[in-house]
Amino acid sequence: MHMIPVCSLPFQRNSAHFYGGSLISNKWVLTAAHCDVMRTDKVIAGMHDMNSYREKVQVLRIAKIFRNKNYDPDTLINAIALLKLATPAHFQKNVSPVCLPSASDDFPEDTTCVTTGWGRTKYYASRLPNILQQAEVPLLSNTKCKTFWGSFVKDNMICAGANGVSSCMGDSGGPLVCKKNGAWTLVGIVSWLSSHCTTHTPAGYVRVTQLISFIEETLAYN
Repeated sequence: MHMIPVCSLPFQRNSAHFYGGSLISNKWVLTAAHCDVMRTDKVIAGMHDMNSYREKVQVLRIAKIFRNKNYDPDTLINAIALLKLATPAHFQKNVSPVCLPSASDDFPEDTTCVTTGWGRTKYYASRLPNILQQAEVPLLSNTKCKTFWGSFVKDNMICAGANGVSSCMGDSGGPLVCKKNGAWTLVGIVSWLSSHCTTHTPAGYVRVTQLISFIEETLAYN
């Protein structure tokens, strides 16, 4: 079994979905650095069913891309990127931003969180689902996660799953949210998982609390 990076807000390239992201304001989207976003890609806000023509979706262009300068593609450390939208999103019933945590927020082991995306439902699936998929996954301590993945797990990563469900290819960049004081808060960004999307091993997520300063500084100066 091998670990692979995988690439909720669907993004499209040549009219095809290929990764996800999270709207954190009307002008900014948070995603994974290894999704290799290009300015010609489109952000689709408000979508639930990719085959529906009745949903009030917004097709948003990307103005600038900011990857963490300390991102390492070999270890997936600091695998975070911010996208500044050329066209601000319009908030409506099916389009709203997710809350960001503070650097001091603690999300303990066994907290039940939710991850969403349009990634594969089986690693061998030939097609992606049309309907947004959602899964409840418990957080693992990094110590416990290392029993599965060893030294690959770093402090700025957080693990969840190993409970019968998993993120899979196509989910990367999408959200892992946990409730904090009644509000859904972005705790992780889908980053890596087993090559077969096995549901008895945890998936790895970017730990947002560890990289909140990068987010705040990027928004403040751009």
